[in-house]
Amino acid sequence: MTSLHFRAHARPAWRRLLLTRETAVIAILAAVLLYANLAVSNFDSPLTLYYLFLDVTPLLLIALPLTMVIVTGEIDLSVASVVGLSSVLVGVLYAHAGLPMWAAAVTAIAVGAVCGSLNGFLVAYVGLPSLAVTIGTLALYRGIAIGLLGTEAVTDFPESWTDLAKMRIVEGGSLPLVLIPFAVLAAATAWLLHFSPFGRGVYEVGLNREAAHFTGVNVERTKFLLFVLTGAVSALAGVYFTLRYGSARGDNAYGLELQVIAAVLLGGVSIFGGRGALHGPIAGVLLIGAVSSAMRLEGQTVNAINIVIGVLLVASVVATPVLNRVAAERAARKLQ
Repeated sequence: MTSLHFRAHARPAWRRLLLTRETAVIAILAAVLLYANLAVSNFDSPLTLYYLFLDVTPLLLIALPLTMVIVTGEIDLSVASVVGLSSVLVGVLYAHAGLPMWAAAVTAIAVGAVCGSLNGFLVAYVGLPSLAVTIGTLALYRGIAIGLLGTEAVTDFPESWTDLAKMRIVEGGSLPLVLIPFAVLAAATAWLLHFSPFGRGVYEVGLNREAAHFTGVNVERTKFLLFVLTGAVSALAGVYFTLRYGSARGDNAYGLELQVIAAVLLGGVSIFGGRGALHGPIAGVLLIGAVSSAMRLEGQTVNAINIVIGVLLVASVVATPVLNRVAAERAARKLQ
């Protein structure tokens, strides 16, 4: 553990809670929501907020396990391809193989876990860099998805299931029902990361792999399990994505990995590992969703939205080393 971390924990509790990257992202989110409600037509309508939550739910789901993967100092670029593959599997198994919808969904999630286990095995036990591994499996899983369906789309899903994916908690309200299972998963992930021995091991791996090993953390197993979890949750997001849009296609969720990684990094998780809290990425996802929704309502193009998200991502990555350097210089001056 670096001296910077010791200095961070030596600060008063109120500073550690309030003067953080996560708090800054939450404050920016609040400012964006306030501005959009006052200046952007129809942003404050229940329908706009309802569709905003529907749109960001896959990002929210994937951000949960991906946060833990990045805290360990690794990355998974294959998450969107797993979403696409699970979407295709749901369509093929239901429409072509005749499986019940629930069985098709469970099978797709199990295959997602297998995809994650391949990533985890190559990274944790073979020792390959996660960036290279998941770039390869990004292409592999997307290729399998497109190979299974080609340019075809499966759209004849049961209305009871597609309606369930879009159901509101309260009729006419702005909160979709899917936020309830997300909240349960978020609570479970928060407990796992912040209040369990496994979560402490995740941070230790990100800070110093060798030191984590000597303190009793099974580094390989920790990384492997996180990749498996990321694959399974990405597949769950793929099932939701399929039912939300009523369509299974090989190119579903194309490019989604960039948005979710941007949200996680924007939420204060260090790309170098060892730092981050779950509420930051959740706020990051909502911030990206709010900015995108407001810009669409103002008639901005997809390219303009991507530029803004890209700027936010670059700023979030650059901010960490800059802030660390400023903190180190201030501490050095105090010692003089």
